Amino acid sequence: MNFSETLSIVSEIMPDRVATVFDKDCTSYAKLSDEADLIASGLISIGIKPGDRVAFLDVNTDRQIKLIYGIARAGGVSVPINYRAKSSEIEFCINDSGASAIVVGSDYHEMVLSIKDNINCQLKLISFQSHGYADNWIPYGNIFKEQNDSYPQTDPKDPAIILYTSGTTGRPKGVLLTHQSLSASLLNNIFPDIENNEVVLLSMPLYHVAGIHILLASIYEGRKLVVQRQFHAREWLELIDEHKVSRATLVPTMLKMILENDFFNKANLSSLGMITYGAAVMPLNVITEAIQRLPLVGFINAFGQTESGSTIAALTPEDHTLTGTSLQVEKKLIRLSSIGKPLEGVEVRISANQVTAPPGQVGEILVRSDQIMDRYWNDNSLSSSVIDEGWLHTGDMGYMDEEGYIFLQGRSKDFIKRGGERISPNEIESVLLTHPGVDETAVIGEPDIHWGEIVVAFVIKSGNLNVTEKDLILHCKKFLASFKKPEKIIFIETMPKNSLGKILKTDLKKLYLD
Repeated sequence: MNFSETLSIVSEIMPDRVATVFDKDCTSYAKLSDEADLIASGLISIGIKPGDRVAFLDVNTDRQIKLIYGIARAGGVSVPINYRAKSSEIEFCINDSGASAIVVGSDYHEMVLSIKDNINCQLKLISFQSHGYADNWIPYGNIFKEQNDSYPQTDPKDPAIILYTSGTTGRPKGVLLTHQSLSASLLNNIFPDIENNEVVLLSMPLYHVAGIHILLASIYEGRKLVVQRQFHAREWLELIDEHKVSRATLVPTMLKMILENDFFNKANLSSLGMITYGAAVMPLNVITEAIQRLPLVGFINAFGQTESGSTIAALTPEDHTLTGTSLQVEKKLIRLSSIGKPLEGVEVRISANQVTAPPGQVGEILVRSDQIMDRYWNDNSLSSSVIDEGWLHTGDMGYMDEEGYIFLQGRSKDFIKRGGERISPNEIESVLLTHPGVDETAVIGEPDIHWGEIVVAFVIKSGNLNVTEKDLILHCKKFLASFKKPEKIIFIETMPKNSLGKILKTDLKKLYLD
């Protein structure tokens, strides 16, 4: 199944329903499908063949959405590029993917031109501007052609999209997802619903797997999708009010910025019924504050990674409802630090020493599902090291409790080895975040001649509280074994993060330890 067939299905069931809203432009499902066909025909007319890669670079727009479906119908492979990337990173992604064409927003024309001579392949330049940009650019309007009677046949296992990871530990890796990868989670978990009148706000970037999943899921279910160019807290609150948005997806940093925004108490959020969060660890104080200040909103913690293709486990709204006896509330508070249970169609097991670990024992999280990546683009060696007999080795460490809830314990490469003991940075970070004087924290291991590594915590203070290194070390000693407590607390003003708010521990080491 070509994933674009999900749009075809919905456009036949509810052709006149609004599919996307961008600025003041509304596009119906019928029009969205028709324009995807026109783009497919236009791409074929300029020489795009099945399997060719088509890159695009811009902030979120409805044109990107039409392009994604059009590329799929032409048999091509989408290559979204991070619009916050440096020119060298963009150059790498184009060369590594071997893109035949790139579609570029007006703000990025000059950047692409600056690297054009370093591109190893013949690259067609297409501008998202309707009337072009320069003589050597194809205007977006010229891509729209008369529809073909037929389009290339697609096998479910054909490549559909290459998503480049952030490359925080080296060069970016191209994660290849097939049409099966993109459609499996849709077919397993949702279905077109003509009675569903929900409005979804897309704030996650379309170069990220979460943004792609929100797009595909919203379209397949027949929801109205409101597109935000880039996340800004004040604008997000205004869009919820203006469009009566009922669902949104955020990363923890975004949610924190919304709660802290001066407009929060003035915004009408009565339509908002569900917030999904993920992509980074959610601090307990942030989610508990959100639950308190948004009592009519349900919350879902959706966990996945680019390589897993989409969400593999979720903590449900019921798990976020902090009601019941004191014992029940205490249990739910503990589970708020989990990622919930595996979704339908997804197998998860915890592997320790190559065997399935019993409940409570930490091991690597392995995933098996039709939605996982096919491979890393241009890196068969790395691919074979992370996919074994259908199981994806996520590199995330964790354990599963007796009832199947999964608790993360950090990345396998991030574990600290102190005097022969393996220490989870996540465990220490969770304890530090319970202190009222800690706003953000990240824990790493620093090389040490005697212990091998020692525990170092970077902390951003909360408000004007005069918290000291001694205060925080004593706080950790109350809840952790002595060997786990930080031996150094380094107070910093800002935390290096990627575009989705994930803390870059490699950058912390370079900045403060080298």
